[in-house]
Amino acid sequence: MEVVAWIVISILFVIAFLGLIYPIIPSVFFIFAGFIAYGLFFSFQDVPWWIWLVEILFVILLFGADTLSTIIGVKKFGGTKAGLWGSTIGLIIGPFVIPMFGVIVGPFIGAVIGELIIAPKAFKHACKSGIGSVIGFLTSIVTKGIIQIIMIILFFVWI
Repeated sequence: MEVVAWIVISILFVIAFLGLIYPIIPSVFFIFAGFIAYGLFFSFQDVPWWIWLVEILFVILLFGADTLSTIIGVKKFGGTKAGLWGSTIGLIIGPFVIPMFGVIVGPFIGAVIGELIIAPKAFKHACKSGIGSVIGFLTSIVTKGIIQIIMIILFFVWI
């Protein structure tokens, strides 16, 4: 049974890292599900309460990092709310339309379309906003990846 438990926990962690590339997968929930699976298969008492609190704070930080890096990326390059909404929609739809590169191309095209809706003649500005959305998304991947690694290391140190 112990082997099955570690397989389930490992699969949940792997899915969480896939969520960095495919944002439709809620990576933070899979990381936390791995921790909960450990508690269910083994014991919640093996891990001190304050580690659970720290992990919950990291979950909140992951949500914030994801949203904040995209907003900063779009705004830094002069984007508007329309560009931000377009980027978000492109990020969700992109992987389905263009499987290999949709996570990069989707936010760019979405931000450009969003900006062009409010200012149809400002193509150069729209492209800058699209570049900002891609940079924000890539920054988000790196930031979330580091936070997820820290969460998993911290968890394994205390079990």
